[in-house]
Amino acid sequence: MNRKVRKAVFPAAGMGTRFLPATKAQPKETLPLVDKPLIQYGVEEALASGVDNIIVVTGRGKAAIEDHFDRNGELEHELLARGKSEELALVKRISDLVRMSYIRQGEPLGLGHAVGVTKELVGEEPFAVILADDVISAEVPALKQLLDIYDHFGAAVIAVMEVPEDKISSYGVVDATPVEFNGTKDRLFRVNDLVEKPPQGEAPSNLAIIGRYVFPYELFDCIDGLQPGAGGEYQLTDAIRSLMRRGPVYAYRFEGKRYDCGDKLGFLQATVEFALEREDLGGPFREYLKQLKL
Repeated sequence: MNRKVRKAVFPAAGMGTRFLPATKAQPKETLPLVDKPLIQYGVEEALASGVDNIIVVTGRGKAAIEDHFDRNGELEHELLARGKSEELALVKRISDLVRMSYIRQGEPLGLGHAVGVTKELVGEEPFAVILADDVISAEVPALKQLLDIYDHFGAAVIAVMEVPEDKISSYGVVDATPVEFNGTKDRLFRVNDLVEKPPQGEAPSNLAIIGRYVFPYELFDCIDGLQPGAGGEYQLTDAIRSLMRRGPVYAYRFEGKRYDCGDKLGFLQATVEFALEREDLGGPFREYLKQLKL
């Protein structure tokens, strides 16, 4: 029987240079998408998927992430004194529901290295990896969709989505064979190879890797055996390729909409669409947008 996935790793040590100057003194992961920091969307997705043990990989200047998920007694006391019960419940909820652990990456040596430093915290059990830049709106949480595949096959599974040919060179791409699952042949694939940012016209498919993964603990052995690539970085795709020599790796074309919030345009698109979906903001915001001369 497969062991239950109880832990999710959040690599969050990057500098966030695409959002300078906003990220000079503020972690990119705490930039607000409407009124919640980016990383909270991923943490809430993990919780909704049954994973409540969160491991955040941080670096210099990332203390605000820890502060956000920690209790703030002074703020809670002030809200209580002012009778703001809804706001009090809001700030207490996330810290009450999750168990947070933090570890420093030390040097920015790539995504594979960032995941690798969590080896002792994860232990010998399967785990998920969530990249907070990728915010996914879905009826069934994207991570839960991957966990269902893992529970069925007992093997690593990565999230993929279809990407237009003119954008595919910005992604890691899978070479994969369709696998029938739940009566469909266009959502689940067995991965044959992975190609990092292939030139346009040379991609093995239009299926791009998105920031959701479920791995067996053997991935750490594969990371330990990595050789540094370009820029001295250790690539997660290389570790996954090594893992494929030990057993199957699956790719799942998840159901839902992904927003690239590591990109300014994607962040703006997510802000507008998430605001429009809010009961308290959607109506007035929609009327405001109608008044704009676009």
